[in-house]
Order: sequence, then structure tokens, then C-alpha cells
Amino acid sequence: MADPTGELFLNAEMNAAEQRAALRRVASGEWHRVAAGIFSTLPEEHWADQLRRERVRLLAALFPKAVISYRTAFESVINGDEMFLAYGYHRVVELPGVRIHLVKGPGPQPGDAQSHTGIYIASTPRMFLDNLSIDRSGRHRNAPINKLEEKLIDILHIKGAAALNDLRDQAKAIAPALGRTREAALFDKMIGNLLGTRPDHRASSVRAQHVALGIDHARMALFDRLADTLRKATLPHMSDSLKSPDAKTHFAFLESYFSNFIEGTKFSVNEAINIALRQQIAASRPKDSHDIAAVFLQAQHPAWRALPFPHTDAAIDHLSERHRIMMEKRPEIRPGEFKIDANAAGGTRFVEPRLVRGTLKEAVRRLSTLAPGLPRALLAMFIVTEIHPFDDGNGRLARLVMNSELSHAGECRIIVPSIYRDVYLGGLRALSRDGNPEAYVDAMCRAQQWSASFVYEELDAVIDLMQRCQAFEEPSPDTSLLWPQGLAAL
Repeated sequence: MADPTGELFLNAEMNAAEQRAALRRVASGEWHRVAAGIFSTLPEEHWADQLRRERVRLLAALFPKAVISYRTAFESVINGDEMFLAYGYHRVVELPGVRIHLVKGPGPQPGDAQSHTGIYIASTPRMFLDNLSIDRSGRHRNAPINKLEEKLIDILHIKGAAALNDLRDQAKAIAPALGRTREAALFDKMIGNLLGTRPDHRASSVRAQHVALGIDHARMALFDRLADTLRKATLPHMSDSLKSPDAKTHFAFLESYFSNFIEGTKFSVNEAINIALRQQIAASRPKDSHDIAAVFLQAQHPAWRALPFPHTDAAIDHLSERHRIMMEKRPEIRPGEFKIDANAAGGTRFVEPRLVRGTLKEAVRRLSTLAPGLPRALLAMFIVTEIHPFDDGNGRLARLVMNSELSHAGECRIIVPSIYRDVYLGGLRALSRDGNPEAYVDAMCRAQQWSASFVYEELDAVIDLMQRCQAFEEPSPDTSLLWPQGLAAL
């Protein structure tokens, strides 16, 4: 069997004596003539693979000073069996395994990169302009416009708006020499749409439309996936059994205590009781004390306790007001004002500041597609958690939004005890990073069932029982949250 890595010889790389020697080798059967000026040491069945491997060298030899552009430059020259080049004339050249489309157009321009073989590769602005040209050949030489938009979005997300503006300026500068003034005008509209400065141009891809509207496309896919799961799932219905004012107050206290603990605001239970129920702010920790009191206020006060999350643009003001009240003693985090700097937790980078409003407005519309109660509550909490719209306080705010949805539907609110923190956060991470909603939904359903298993009329009694359930313990591989009935593991 012939060696499939045999050599390829090209007239353009040989002098006159070498070319004459090549013809003698072909005549003797040592070499094979693939096409005019192209010789191979391999038999015909290997020519297609060999020419594909050597495509850049081949192009440089056959078409000196050609510019790889159009769809080939967009997808990269190593992909596909068809290649499109700007050259001095129109022609289609058929070779084994390779079809070369020559498109009449200007040769190399400033910014076009010359490869080690001598052929040129279109600069990024030229590549975009060429792909926006009108193609009447029927050969699909241009990349689809939605793919061009996707590429611009990637540049925007990776390098920022300044990079798109620079790209637009470069395209305008080279357009006259390329004869691409129409394409430059279209390119200007595309970039302006993504940057929000040219709303008259409608993007073709959903992702580009989202970017133009200031929406995080990837997050919307997560919200839709969770909504679909919640729509199909058979979730438990745990009715709110808190009838007396005392029971509601005690539940609200424990909700606030544990919600703050998750965020690292730790007090002893007795200290927290003094803060929330007796309005005794700890002199040494006034801001932390107000965090306890503020969450307790919204969990207990009739004006907030059962106030549902709006499914419209009113969600913006709703969240801002909740956050303002909750964090009003921390002016350094700008209570009620959306973040201006990106934030992250662990390996999760939350929605960019410029996309917060658009993503929130679009996301809350999914709430109306779900049944009231637990389905809406779990989506609402994840929306706030995943967008993370404020500098701080997002986790506590998300849990308040969730529980207000539950109270509005007459269902039991959810307490996330300290020992359950890692299970709770693990479910959120699995959804956020891996797109897997099952762990999150399962964790919250179990937490609601656990929360509904207590009688909240006597605060000391419920605290004592929760302590025996290990609710106040730090998360540990050796310790589990227990059910109050028989103190079995949750």
C-alpha cells in the first residue's frame, strides 16, 4: 500500500530544470500528474486527502497574492472542501477533494495577513465586508448573516464595546478601496444594533436580538430550561399552616436568621432574637444587626410578606424597593440601585451590569407561564440569584421573593437551615453551571417539606426541635439535617 503521507510537488515552487525533471518522473511512473503543474508521489485514491492537507500551500502556488476571504476566512481555511478567494478574475477550479472559487476583487489590502506560504488571509474588517456582499453566484460564498452577528457578539463579550467600535472604524476606512461602501453601511447598522445605538436595524438571530435589547441570551436559556422542568414536574403542595400572628412572627424570625447565616451574617440565636423581636441593635455590629432586622421585616410585615413578584417591567421597581429597604443601613452598596460593576461567586460570573434590566424584564415574563405557588417561586428565586442585580444582598433578596410568591399562593414558606446550605448552593450551582435543574428543584422541595414539619406557635420549642434536627450546625460530611418526626435524616 502506498504511503498516504507521500510528497506533493508544485511547478510554482520549482525552477525550470526541476520542472523538466518532474516531467521525466511522471513519464517513468515515479510521480503522478494530479493537474497542470501539480504532481504527487501517491496514487490517485490518496490525492483528495493530500490536497486537503496541503490546501494553503496549494493556493499560494496556484494563485499568488490571492486573498482568502468570504466564508472561508470566516470559518477558517482548514475547514471544508470549498474555498473562496478574492482574485483578479472569476473562475471555479476543480481539483481532487478541493473546489476553489475565485471571486474577482481587489488584491491584498493593509491589514490582510500574509501566511508563511505567501497567500493572504483577509483582515477581520475585510472578512465581514466581503461576507456582507451580494452573492448572485448561487455558490453560498458568504457566511450566514446570523453567524456574522454571533461572531460580533463574541467579540463584544470578550473584548467589549470599544473593540466593536474599532472594528467598525477599520471597516469604514478600507471600504472605498474594496468597493464595499454599501456593505460598510450595513456593518455599521449591525454593530450599532448590538451596542444599542441603531435600533432601526433588526438583528436576524435570537441571540443578537437579545444582545440588542440588553438581554443575557445564555441566562434566558437557563431560565427557559428551569421553567420547562417546573411546568412538567409534579411538585408537592404544602399549605401554609401559620394561622396566628405569633406563628407567622416566629417563622419570619427563623427565616431571617437562617437566610442571613447563609450569607455569612452569624449571630447566636439569642442575639438574633434580641435584634429582630426586641429591636435591640448590637452596638458592636450595627449593620449586621440591621440585616437581620430588615429581612425579618419583609418576611413578617403584611405589606411585603405575600406580595408577588410582578411578571412585567414593574419587577424593576419591585426589586429595587425591596433591596432599598433591606440594605438601607449599608449606603456603601447603594441600596436599591443596580450594580455598575460585574460580580461573581466562585466560578460563576453573573449577568453583566449592562444586561441586568433587559434580562430581568424578559425573564419575569416566564413566571406567568407557570402555576402559582412553588413553580413560580422557584423560578423567581433563581432569576434574582442568577442575575444578581445588586452589589450585595442578592441571596437574601432572592429568598424573600421566593417566599412572597409562596405566601401569595397560600403555601408554606421555605427555610434553608444552616446545615443545608451546601445542598442548597449545590443545587443552584448545578443549574447555573451545568444547566441541570433537577438538584435545585429537589433540594427546594425537600426544604419546603421540612419547613412545614414544625409547629411555630412556641418559639423556644421550635428552636429546641430544630437544634435536635441539627439545623443550626455548620455543613459537614458527617452531619445531616434531620426530620422532626423521629429525627430521621432528610
